Amino acid sequence: MCEGTNRTVRISQRAEAVAPFYAMEFGKHAAALEAQGHHVVKLSLGEPDSGAPPAVLNAMREAMDGRPMPYTAALGLPELRQAIARFYDDQHGVDVDPARVVVTAGASAALVLATAALVDPGDEVLIGDPSYPCNRQIVESFGADVTLVPTTAATRFQLDAASVRSHWSDRTRGVMIATPSNPTGTSIPADELAAICGLARERDAWRIVDEIYLNLRDHDDQVRPPRSALSTDPDAVVINSFSKYFGMTGWRLGWCVVPEILVPAMERLAQNYFLCASAPAQHAALSCFTPESLAVCEARRTEFGERRALVLDDLARIGLPVPVPPDGAFYVYFDVAGTGLTSWEFCERALREAHVALTPGRDFGRYTAETHVRLSYAASADDLREGIARLGKFVAALR
Repeated sequence: MCEGTNRTVRISQRAEAVAPFYAMEFGKHAAALEAQGHHVVKLSLGEPDSGAPPAVLNAMREAMDGRPMPYTAALGLPELRQAIARFYDDQHGVDVDPARVVVTAGASAALVLATAALVDPGDEVLIGDPSYPCNRQIVESFGADVTLVPTTAATRFQLDAASVRSHWSDRTRGVMIATPSNPTGTSIPADELAAICGLARERDAWRIVDEIYLNLRDHDDQVRPPRSALSTDPDAVVINSFSKYFGMTGWRLGWCVVPEILVPAMERLAQNYFLCASAPAQHAALSCFTPESLAVCEARRTEFGERRALVLDDLARIGLPVPVPPDGAFYVYFDVAGTGLTSWEFCERALREAHVALTPGRDFGRYTAETHVRLSYAASADDLREGIARLGKFVAALR
């Protein structure tokens, strides 16, 4: 109740409609158990245990020496936008004009700005199921209708051109893609991604491609980094972040690359929504693109591959199948149907009885909501071994 009145604050329909982010909810329950003195193995959040590269940490200390730290331009520090553009050239062979790079307060802010720039109430947007829940929540907050397109293991739990075509309607105005994907860790093959983007482009629809895990993806047989969607669709809106490859989750710094025509709208929206991304974080992030920092990040990418092998082997050993092994993001999406529990029951009991935090499929859509669970292998190898050992005892007791 409001102080001094008898009237109740009325919550907006938009806020009422937003579902909880269950990964964060399970994180809160895990924290409560830890406060009671329990050791909880946290495999629920996609948060690298390594942190930012040392050179970035040193740059942040220098930036925070007491000097004035005014707002940056709404689109970001010019030198950081230039560094990001060079990164696309060096890593992915794509020529990006720095004027098309927008630095944001995390990838989430990039998604908000891009959605605000492209979506009108009543538009239909196609998103794969399972998928990152915040993407659809953001789209729906701007009044669009999300059509969740069911995917299967046969398509690597990813959209393909056939499914996009079959779900397209007269109201479809865009398609939102994540490759590699959260929660499955899987990527869309390059030719399939090109076909999806081409189909949407032919129908004058926009394409938002979330690539925040792109640089964690496996290299090909010639040890070449993966291709960005920009290599085949230069007019796609591509989202990226410093959180995952660079290990800077709490720094809240991301970016997007947008078509030239969208830059003025993105600038106006950024000025009004956020003013700018964190100035000290932007200054420090310049050190992400040094040879020293990139070598650190590549070593960590290799280590994530080793952790993935560990997790896949151990999950198979305890009888929790992974229908599609990941090749990019640090997640596995395993099937719990054989345990006799729903994914929600499995995660609740695993946390309560085994003190292992996971995320139920309910976070990621409808079609695998009751049968699948996400595990993040961004945790240390020791935590992964301990967590899966506990899950093994838990699963054995169920049987």
